[in-house]
Amino acid sequence: MSQDVLVIIGTGGMGLATARRIGAGRSLLLADNSPQRLDAAARVLRAEGYQVTTRQTDVADHGAVAGLAGLAAGMGTPRQVVHTAGVSPAQAPVPAILAVDLCGVGYVVEEFGRVIAPGGAGVVIASMAGRTLGGLPADQERRLASVPADELGGLPFAAAERFGSGGHAYAFAKHANVLRVRHAAASWGRRGARINSVSPGVISTALGRAELDSPIGGAVQSMIDGSPARRIGTADDVAAAVEFLLGPGASYITGADLLVDGGVTAALSSGDIDLAGILRQVAAQSA
Repeated sequence: MSQDVLVIIGTGGMGLATARRIGAGRSLLLADNSPQRLDAAARVLRAEGYQVTTRQTDVADHGAVAGLAGLAAGMGTPRQVVHTAGVSPAQAPVPAILAVDLCGVGYVVEEFGRVIAPGGAGVVIASMAGRTLGGLPADQERRLASVPADELGGLPFAAAERFGSGGHAYAFAKHANVLRVRHAAASWGRRGARINSVSPGVISTALGRAELDSPIGGAVQSMIDGSPARRIGTADDVAAAVEFLLGPGASYITGADLLVDGGVTAALSSGDIDLAGILRQVAAQSA
């Protein structure tokens, strides 16, 4: 019998938490662009009894992502794929944010849509930042959702020079992730599979802590303090949402985005968090 394969792309906090939560009894394929991070994650998981295969993968390289999907198919039955890899404005410049967070997600959704098994499911980690963009013109949203992944980087409105800050590029890319997943639900559905996204808030991972330690850390902390949850999120908060979306309890859910942000977006919408004030604070801290 072909063994079920669980693919985790990105071995940071959310990737590891998800692997631990749902990886038992599956053939676990870990991917990351950092060989050191990848080896460290594999050692930890193997010591805990998980069956682990690794592949160094730069998600900004379409060929590398295609190779990862092919490896997953060769290992058994690709049943679940979770894409957590990404970079934030505190970690990378605008071109890298667009390459990884925009194009990389496009490649993953496209390539794993070719190999995902019937009954399978995928989850892409987006971000609550995508909800702050305020939408885009309809023709831009349509193109972001539907053009072949190789064309994403060449869209004129996605050019690096269009973005005045890393935060703007990040919000744009994460908004596009949700559009991409929504559009892909149809093609994944033709294979008998589902795909959804999760939009986390501020999570205590390396990426989240880098944001808190960056020049905009005060603004980020203001959102945490003003949220209904009044705490930072954990990797396991996100992994729990991923587990639900991948599991049988979500069999009627596809093409959706699930906010896991402690209520930050709701508080921004209601005015309980002063977004304009936070943006002024960010601008002052970034100047």
